[in-house]
Amino acid sequence: MSNAAAKVHPGRKVLQAGLLVVISGVLFVATRAVPEMHGGSGTIAAVGFLLLAGTLLSELVEIIGIPHLTGYLLAGILAGPHFLHLIDHRSVERLSSVNALALALIAMSGGAELKMEFVKKGLKSLAWSTLLQSLLVISLMTGVFIAARPLIPFAKPLTVSALAGVGLLWGIMSITRSPSATLGILSQTRAQGPVARFMLTFVMTSDVVVVVLLAIGLTLARPLIEPGADFSGGAFRRLGHEILGSVSLGTTLGIVLVMYMRLVGRQLLVVFIALGFGLTEVLRYLNFEPLLTFMVAGFLVQNLSSQGEKFIHAIEQTGGVVYVVFFATAGADLDVPLVKVLWPVALVLTGSRALITWGVSRLSGRVAGDHAMVRKWGWSGLVSQAGLALGFGGVVAREFPSIGAGFRALAIATVAINELVGPVLFKLALDRAGETSRAPRPSLPSIRPPPPAPE
Repeated sequence: MSNAAAKVHPGRKVLQAGLLVVISGVLFVATRAVPEMHGGSGTIAAVGFLLLAGTLLSELVEIIGIPHLTGYLLAGILAGPHFLHLIDHRSVERLSSVNALALALIAMSGGAELKMEFVKKGLKSLAWSTLLQSLLVISLMTGVFIAARPLIPFAKPLTVSALAGVGLLWGIMSITRSPSATLGILSQTRAQGPVARFMLTFVMTSDVVVVVLLAIGLTLARPLIEPGADFSGGAFRRLGHEILGSVSLGTTLGIVLVMYMRLVGRQLLVVFIALGFGLTEVLRYLNFEPLLTFMVAGFLVQNLSSQGEKFIHAIEQTGGVVYVVFFATAGADLDVPLVKVLWPVALVLTGSRALITWGVSRLSGRVAGDHAMVRKWGWSGLVSQAGLALGFGGVVAREFPSIGAGFRALAIATVAINELVGPVLFKLALDRAGETSRAPRPSLPSIRPPPPAPE
């Protein structure tokens, strides 16, 4: 059966909707009748419910063209502490440990999808896009933040220099993207084409640029926000330690994975779980970047060995369930009351960011001589934001306590909007560009097209 046929099958959709309502009703009654359900046993129930509800809701929202990833997020929001309260804050915190495994799988998969031949072909486009997106988006969004000062509560009492410093940090945060959202949409649509290749290469490499610019931004902003503070080279030393250490460990990990797959090649699920939960904690303790480390490892497995396809297939088998729980938990963890309070200024900032990103993307595409579809739709995958932006807000809150709480709250509100809107725009763009597969999708993520049917 084709996707089109599956989408219009009314009986199946009615059954899915009914099943979702029944399951939600049962859990709603159970959590009210047995309050201790929100304890340890409730976490197990939460995993099962988010997995089932996320899968069912993603199939239902597909009717109107909304991507599966957004369905997972909506399932988490509806079931979370701020709506139906089927899952409480404590269960959400316990489930946050899934993030480590999911991000490790996402990073290794993204690195493995970065084939050297594609990187070489798109090097000119990648260079121009990185340069212009970094310089122009940071500059323009700094100006937008300063202009929006009357709408930002924590920015009103700031001096002109402090406002410029905070605006610079906001401009840098504006160029963060969401590799998890990008890979999630590519996994669902199995898109192939110039837009999909450009987005995969640009988004997965832009995180490295953001990490560098974050260290530079913190160093430049400190004397502006905190009068009397001097420029310090400490941030640059930490940056060098983080990047070089992450690349070195990623290279070592990639070599070890290649040797393991050649000599053993079994129980990769156990290996991925050990890497996701164990190695991630070690990397954080050493102040290395897990996303960069795992991405380098995946890149090496793909480009320096013949194990690339086997490696990606193993990640797909492991990640099918993990991704649903990961994005649904992100939805449940969303601070909805905060978004309600800050939505006017958050809407101004997110709308401005999307408009500026669109304009700069068109400019860089023209300068680099990109494919027509990349010039037209290359901006669409740059709207989503997620973990890196939230982490950025946490760093600012830690480094600048005087403005940190307000900055982080506003970051959460804007990321919430981008997290919901971005995946929809990206999927729409891939559909319009004609790069999405019309063949039946497998239940496990894959971004490669299906093999041609035999004659």
